[in-house]
Amino acid sequence: MEQQLKQLEQEALAKIEVASNLKELNEVRVAYLGKKGPITDLLKGMGKLSPEERPKMGALVNTVRENVTEKLEQKVAQLEELAIQEQLEKEAIDVTLPGRPVRIGNRHPLTRVVEEIEDLFIAMGYEVAEGPEVEKDYFNFEALNLPKGHPARDMQDTFYITEETLLRTHTSPVQARTMLEKNGEPFRIICPGKVFRRDNDDATHSHQFMQIEGLVVGENIRMSDLKGTLNTMAKKMFGEEREIRLRPSFFPFTEPSVEMDISCFKCGGSGCNVCKHTGWIEILGAGMVHPNVLEMGGYDPKKYSGFAFGMGVERIAMLKYGVEDIRHFYTNDNRFVSQFHRTEG
Repeated sequence: MEQQLKQLEQEALAKIEVASNLKELNEVRVAYLGKKGPITDLLKGMGKLSPEERPKMGALVNTVRENVTEKLEQKVAQLEELAIQEQLEKEAIDVTLPGRPVRIGNRHPLTRVVEEIEDLFIAMGYEVAEGPEVEKDYFNFEALNLPKGHPARDMQDTFYITEETLLRTHTSPVQARTMLEKNGEPFRIICPGKVFRRDNDDATHSHQFMQIEGLVVGENIRMSDLKGTLNTMAKKMFGEEREIRLRPSFFPFTEPSVEMDISCFKCGGSGCNVCKHTGWIEILGAGMVHPNVLEMGGYDPKKYSGFAFGMGVERIAMLKYGVEDIRHFYTNDNRFVSQFHRTEG
C-alpha cells in the first residue's frame, strides 16, 4: 500500500505540472482526491489493516493528500495569475490616444424660461418664494376666496389625497402662506413650481405642468402698476416691439380680473396660424387682489391693495421656442433638449 501511495502521488503531481488550464486541474483533483478517487479508496480500506499498520498508513495517506492538494493550489494560483496578465495585455489602454469628447448637457427649456423670468423679477425687487406641492385644501382654495362648494372650483380638476389634502392645482397657495408669514408687511414675490390637475394629456394639456405666479401687496398699489409690470415682462420675454392688451375676465381671487394678450411675435399683428389670425396671443391671467383674500391673509383691505398674475411656463416656452406639443418637455428625449444650445454664464 505504501508503494501504491507513492506511485499515485507521483502520477498526480506530474499531471498537475503539465496542466495548462483550470479545467484540467479540476479533472486531476476529482480523479485523485474525489469521492471515487484512488486515495479516497485507500482511506476506506484502512479498516482492513492491522492495528500496528493503521497509524503509519493513515499518516502517509494524509501526507500524500496534503502534498497533492498543496500542489494543486499552487498551480491554480499560477494559472490565475497568468490569466490576469493575458487579460491585462489584451485590454491594455494606449494612453497616447486622444480622449473621447465629453458631452456637455443643456439646460432644459423650462429651466431656461423659469430662470429668465426669475432674473427679470429679482431685478425688479421681487423675492422668489416656494411652498409644498402636497397642499392643504384651505391654502389651495379657501384662503383664495374659494370656499367649499364654490362652483369656480370646477375650473380646476384636482388630485385629492384626503378631503383636506391635495396636490396643489396652482402656486397660489404660496401667496396665501406668504401673506400670513409677512404679518401685514408689504412685499413682492414670484412663486415658480410644479402644479397638478386631472387633465387628459394632449398637445396642449398635461396633468403636471409648471406655473409662475406673482403677488405684490402694499399701499396704493394700482391697476396701472400691474399693467406696467406685465408690459415689462412681455417685452423682456418676447421682444421690445411687443404690445400688450388686457381683457376683462373672472378669477375668484382677483377683482377686477384680466387676461393678458401680446401682439403676435410671428406676424407682428397681421394674423397668422400662431395667433389664429387675430394678431394677438393669450399669455396669462392677472388682476387686483380680492379684498377677501387680503383680509384672510391678515391685511386690512382699506389700507392695503395688491395685484397678482399667473402664467404657465410651458405656454411661454412653447411660444418662445416654437414647440408644438407640450409632451416634448416631459418625454426625456435628448434629441429635443439638445436643440437648446448651452449658454455660459
